Amino acid sequence: MIIKGILFGCLFVCYVYLPKLIFMEQRFPKGNKPRIVIVGGGFGGIELAKKLRNQDVEVIMLDKHNYHTFQPLLYQVATGGLEADSIAFPLRKIFKGQKNLTFRVTEVKKVLPLENVIETTIGVFEYDHLVISTGSTSNFFGQAEIEKNAMPMKSIPEALNLRSLILQNLEQAQITTNELAEAELLNFVVVGGGPTGVETSGAIAELKKHVLKNDYPELDLRKVNIYLIEGSPELLGVMSVQAQQKSEAFLKELGVTVMTNSRVQSYDGRQLTLVDGRIIPSSTVIWSAGVKGVVIEGLNPQSVVRGNRVKVNEINRIDGHDNIYAIGDVAAMITEELPNGHPGVAPAAIQQGKQLAENLINIINKKPTEPFKYFDKGAMATVGRNRAVVDIHKVRFQGVFAWFTWMFVHLMTLVGFRNKLVVFVNWVWSYFSYDRGTRLIIRPFLRGNPEPLSEMPKPFNPENPKLVKDEPKVN
Repeated sequence: MIIKGILFGCLFVCYVYLPKLIFMEQRFPKGNKPRIVIVGGGFGGIELAKKLRNQDVEVIMLDKHNYHTFQPLLYQVATGGLEADSIAFPLRKIFKGQKNLTFRVTEVKKVLPLENVIETTIGVFEYDHLVISTGSTSNFFGQAEIEKNAMPMKSIPEALNLRSLILQNLEQAQITTNELAEAELLNFVVVGGGPTGVETSGAIAELKKHVLKNDYPELDLRKVNIYLIEGSPELLGVMSVQAQQKSEAFLKELGVTVMTNSRVQSYDGRQLTLVDGRIIPSSTVIWSAGVKGVVIEGLNPQSVVRGNRVKVNEINRIDGHDNIYAIGDVAAMITEELPNGHPGVAPAAIQQGKQLAENLINIINKKPTEPFKYFDKGAMATVGRNRAVVDIHKVRFQGVFAWFTWMFVHLMTLVGFRNKLVVFVNWVWSYFSYDRGTRLIIRPFLRGNPEPLSEMPKPFNPENPKLVKDEPKVN
């Protein structure tokens, strides 16, 4: 028995640990050319790699997905306006024919700056120059309960989860006989009044206005409510006053309840409680209240600043490192003009990628580098059909022309001709048919059932749900 136990233990250890040891011993040594490793296939990483196409360097790109995601249109996937594959593009196809680039699907675990290597789930990569282009993720500001129960929307899987949840709730609302459960299913709350929050709440409102009455004729649309919650006094804080006021007016025209100067205290999966005590029963809370950078372990901890971004100098080199750089959302190039760094938008990442490619070649060739200068192309957001706001420096306009401008810019920024064509056809079809063609529950979204509410928040009228303070309890 003792011998059998020893043999069983040895077999167990070999089965569990030996593959990991063999796997982690895999190394990807450098060749004769300078190696530039890029972590992340976002806007900045793609632009950097493309600009290194004809250079005498070896480029390695690593990403946990094999596709690039066009994040500005994730909300349309979540609300049934577009299919997921119309805003995603294979990274290998982007770099087809680029002989100096190798792509690998893997997740980077740690950077070892003193050894010039990075550890990944497929092995260890050596580098001469390392570029961090890992982007950002949802920031819940340390609120674990909200993080557990709210719906983020920073990736295609998250957008598909949200689409499934919205449709599942509508289906469930058709058969429930409990008025509180019905209120939870039909109240949609968006937290965060930036471009993502404004566009998402507008898209859900249009879904209610044009689609639900046909798909769910038995549904009382008066019970479907969309709330947009913003902690500051205005929406679209980075845009002009005209854009802020007009976007709020557009949302109210679509029936969205806009709540500024309101902050979320808690959310347990069934009811959202605001700091001032107001309560909204809802099983769908979409979190777009903030983002934070995705920082890889092993970087200089003193370089991490507000928003979990890494501080970089004028050539995007991370403080405390000689050959490690960061671009895009994860990078914070702090200056007097930009004390919080550049905005986390695609143009900033693309411009940084282009400039860093030139500077890396200059560094390799021992030539002077050029400091990065951001050219602000403006800001824009859409609320729905014929409703958008655009700020291009001192030129500001809203309405139909702004909406067509928004569509044109996003079409031109999409990666791949097929994606441009598919999105354009979908938009034209939706415009003339007032329909959204991808209302599909491909994979049901499942999450742990939170504790049910013991009673309806009071005073709460299920016939016309409004946000009101809870009545004070009498001892």
